[in-house]
Amino acid sequence: MADADSLAREFEEHRPHLRDVAYRILGSASDADDAVQETWLRLNRTDVSDVLNLRAWLTTVVSRVALNMIESRGTRREDMSGEPAADGPRADGAALGPEDEALLDAEVSAALQVVLNTLEPRERLAFVLHDLFAVPFDEIAPVVDTTSAAARQLASRARRRLRTASPEPVAASVTVRANQQREVVDAFFAAAREAQFATLLQLLDPDVVMRGDEIAARMGADSTVTGADAVAKWISGRARGAVPATVGGEPGAAWVVEGTIRVAFSFTVTAAGRITAINLIANPVAVAELDVTFS
Repeated sequence: MADADSLAREFEEHRPHLRDVAYRILGSASDADDAVQETWLRLNRTDVSDVLNLRAWLTTVVSRVALNMIESRGTRREDMSGEPAADGPRADGAALGPEDEALLDAEVSAALQVVLNTLEPRERLAFVLHDLFAVPFDEIAPVVDTTSAAARQLASRARRRLRTASPEPVAASVTVRANQQREVVDAFFAAAREAQFATLLQLLDPDVVMRGDEIAARMGADSTVTGADAVAKWISGRARGAVPATVGGEPGAAWVVEGTIRVAFSFTVTAAGRITAINLIANPVAVAELDVTFS
């Protein structure tokens, strides 16, 4: 196990990110501080010597702590009017973290937080982690005690509510985000078809993970491919039959044979336009749960 001093230093490096995550879920700066403190206590009680990505581990822990806090108080955040949600995630007045670029500007950020507070806790958590912090649904699923497909549906429902029941700036920001994701996904497949390796590397996060389910593996996909180089090499020259689609409410693609979806491709894309996760879903039951549609 890492020594206490080095672990404390690493935790402090991640504290602003953890506080941003907790605030977006809880809608309260003081509650966010409490969630981060509880995360620190849990870190001190846990042997993390085998944890490869401490930031991801801490994000999962602080998210679970925040969810427990919401559910334990037995009421939605909008009923707790003691602290305005628009105060912002940083108690010291510092600028928002880079993840908040997804919110476009301060007006949208404040309005979005108000609307987030009206969502059901699990919908809010799934949307915040995936759409604002680019956490893959495979990592969100254990936090909300469900499957990856179900977590995707939670975020999709949250996204629909944000589009239909939000102030105009928020609804517009969600639409812009979806359009940006579509551009990235389309560029990815164009580069894959033409084997444009350099372009693929520009679109992929260095630590991107591509996963194929059991059925996709039988079709020739690897179960897991990690790293931009490896994913770019694997996909180059492939996916010629993939067509644009909306997969679980998000921009993606599908390979269709004689009217049947054989493989659905889902993506996690950061606000900076980098792909951090790709899922190849070929199990017919899972594909049906994803609600794949074509424009």
